[in-house]
Amino acid sequence: MTRQRETFSPLQRGLHWAMAVLVIAMLFIGIGMVTTLHPVYLTLVAIHKPLGIVILILVLLRLAVRLKQGKPPLPDDLPRLQHLGAHASHLLLYALLFAQPLLGWAMLSAGGYPVVLYGPIRLPPIAPHNDALHAVLRAGHTWCAYLLFATILLHLAAALFHGLIRRDGVLGSMVFRRERV
Repeated sequence: MTRQRETFSPLQRGLHWAMAVLVIAMLFIGIGMVTTLHPVYLTLVAIHKPLGIVILILVLLRLAVRLKQGKPPLPDDLPRLQHLGAHASHLLLYALLFAQPLLGWAMLSAGGYPVVLYGPIRLPPIAPHNDALHAVLRAGHTWCAYLLFATILLHLAAALFHGLIRRDGVLGSMVFRRERV
């Protein structure tokens, strides 16, 4: 059941900011992986794979928490188009945060590469070994990363718009701040 709240819960805020850090780190790790031939490549790959699975688990947890705890309402005076844009961009963020790790996992499976979480712990393949499928999934993983980065920038711009220009409490509903005494 979804309920209306004035602010996001501490759990929702913590998940949001933890995921923000992890996703931004993941995007930069991904860029580093595809732009280097240096031995650090193997280290980046070893971080990238399990971090993607952590993000997948966190997005599922975050979605469950949001469905259970609800979200604060948008301001009543927010124009209808901005309201629809906020709703659509959040749906897109959740979809991309869910799809991107699955695309990566399927891409590795199709390429015949293991998804090593830690030491001997590996995930089973979720796609058949197929070089053509691997190429398609690799392109999809890349384009999804670009779209995710663009959507994050839009999300950040909207948050700053609400916090610095409208000053309507939308940004404040997601930031941690000290209670006034």
